[in-house]
Amino acid sequence: MKHIRNTLGACVAATLLAISFSAQADATAEDATAMVKKGVAFMKTNGKDKGHAEISSKESQFKKDDLYLVVYGLDGTVRAHGANEKMIGKNLIELKDIDGKLFVKERVELAQSKGTFWQDYKFTNPTNKKIEPKAMYCEKLEDAVVCGGIYK
Repeated sequence: MKHIRNTLGACVAATLLAISFSAQADATAEDATAMVKKGVAFMKTNGKDKGHAEISSKESQFKKDDLYLVVYGLDGTVRAHGANEKMIGKNLIELKDIDGKLFVKERVELAQSKGTFWQDYKFTNPTNKKIEPKAMYCEKLEDAVVCGGIYK
């Protein structure tokens, strides 16, 4: 009986450990807010060019698990992208999510009207390649909007 309890205890401990590791793989709303604020501060200190390069770098300090930053000009042009550098320079103002939501257009409009906001839409998660609900925290910075999102 003692052997069964020890084995059961080890299984429970291993399961809890696995759950804690898998829970750490997904960024939280607090992570997204902190990352955007850090990115904005970096660009204010180091300039937009260095900021865009750092955000888009494969070894960027602005990436954590499934969280990365994106910077859009207020015209909808991608200036920096932490998950897909091929998007840089593309105007995505007409980009729609799977539900037909013009999320980049909405993001630009919210940046101009609110400055700081959360936005919901659906997007491909780069870690599992599935389309998932996403919440994006954004802050306007001069003529751009800096955003970081979490998958729900």
